[in-house]
Amino acid sequence: MGAQLKEVRNRIKSVQSTQQITKAMKMVSAAKLRKAQDAIIQMRPYAQKLQEMLSNIVSNSDGNTEIKLAEAREVEKVLLIVITSDRGLCGAYNANVVKMAKATIEEKYSTQFAKGNVTVWNIGKKGWESLTKSGFNTDATFKDIYLQLKFENVQAAAVAAMKAFENKEFDAVELIYSEFKNAATQEFKAEQFLPIPKVTSKAGAAKADFIFEPAQDVLIAELMPKILNTQLYKAVLDGNASEHGARMTAMDKASENANELLKSLKLSYNRARQAAITTELTEIVSGAAALEG
Repeated sequence: MGAQLKEVRNRIKSVQSTQQITKAMKMVSAAKLRKAQDAIIQMRPYAQKLQEMLSNIVSNSDGNTEIKLAEAREVEKVLLIVITSDRGLCGAYNANVVKMAKATIEEKYSTQFAKGNVTVWNIGKKGWESLTKSGFNTDATFKDIYLQLKFENVQAAAVAAMKAFENKEFDAVELIYSEFKNAATQEFKAEQFLPIPKVTSKAGAAKADFIFEPAQDVLIAELMPKILNTQLYKAVLDGNASEHGARMTAMDKASENANELLKSLKLSYNRARQAAITTELTEIVSGAAALEG
């Protein structure tokens, strides 16, 4: 009985230690989430408006201006930029991003994958580890961006993707990431990066008439790379905020589960202790009765 009590006591101490860790991680994630959430909330309207403006310009182009990054061609070689986190303990966040990447390949690029023409650039170690183990053609050049999350580092990845598309190394580039909604909710998305998607106008709608200053080709050459850099940076910031939100939620749930487990263990401990006391009292009474007899 004493050994059983000691075992339960050790389990209670272990669960209490674990609960302290999960509570601390929740507080750290909450602090990081606040900063990451502010960053993406400030960036998102700007990035979305730039992307909308770029799509409108490309859609209403008169055809005289050659736009290499908007060139739609038969898709033979595909690049997926998959954005996950560097660390775990964030629930199913990384698994869901990887699942979205695999579903996109299966639904849209199964033919290209069968030919070995699907390449994955990973931002974040977890996605790289998972997809590499699954046998995908992965590239770890940009997987450590989260170690120093700066616009310049994300820009390098965007520029590399644009150059590869212009050189016809890839015919399509897609982003796979998690769009941050709130701490408990993320929306996993597959978003076309290149060629630049065109806005589909409604039947009978008037074509927008833009006045360009400076000339259209000069403006497009200047704006297009900057807008695409911003689009990728927004996706990385979304992924960063989603990671911290998912981890905060997971650690909060783990702390609640530890509380439930502690209640159950303490109940078991008290029952075992009461049983031990009852047994000892019974033995004492029985011994006294035997002596009297």
